[in-house]
Amino acid sequence: MNLNGKVALVTGSSKGLGKCIVEKLAANGAKVVINYNSNATNAERVVHDIKTNGGEAIMLQADITDEQEVEELIQNVEKEYGQAVDILVNNATGPQPEKSLEDVTWQDYLDQLHFSVKSPLILTKQVMNGMKENQWGRIINIGSEVVGLGNSHFSNYVTAKSSVIGMTRSWANELGEYGITVNAVHPGFTPVERHGNVTEESASGYINQVPLKRLGKPEDIAGMVNFLCSDDASFVTGQNMNVNGGNTFGS
Repeated sequence: MNLNGKVALVTGSSKGLGKCIVEKLAANGAKVVINYNSNATNAERVVHDIKTNGGEAIMLQADITDEQEVEELIQNVEKEYGQAVDILVNNATGPQPEKSLEDVTWQDYLDQLHFSVKSPLILTKQVMNGMKENQWGRIINIGSEVVGLGNSHFSNYVTAKSSVIGMTRSWANELGEYGITVNAVHPGFTPVERHGNVTEESASGYINQVPLKRLGKPEDIAGMVNFLCSDDASFVTGQNMNVNGGNTFGS
């Protein structure tokens, strides 16, 4: 799974799943971009760790829901590395409040759509011309198992992540002739910083319904993303890959 010479941009990669993904891609030779919005200290730490392990990494700040900032982000990537983005992982997200139908508003829906749909759209539009020229590209959208579970009191988030499925399939059909694959990875419950102190005991109700009887680990998600970015997955596109220990099937 050699990614030598490829430039990989992972949004929201100063912590959580994004951090693990960007570290995995760097370990396999990609020149990575750590994107962050507000926490420069975390981003600096990720860059330091990657470089210490022999990888190439830079950090660039941008609000990836803002079109102007996204345009500048991609310009800065090309300036720093001297080449176009080869791999785009749309990972960044924001707060995910759980609300009943009585309390949820259209704005709550829009807040989720900004991260799950708008951001991937404006980023993809910025990087796809370079991918077309190179006749090679990888776009990975991060979804969620909630699409298959349909969690109650969570319709704003479930709706936004459901959009990722259709978006991924449509883009795959449109970009395939240019050697660009588009896939989505749908993690199961994978505790990271945003979830606080989660233990196997406190999450036993969830674990009991998972065939593999454990929580997800960031490394599980990073491994699937890395595979989809590699030439081993060159004939895989338009797919929605559930990485959740068998908690849901299909998409």
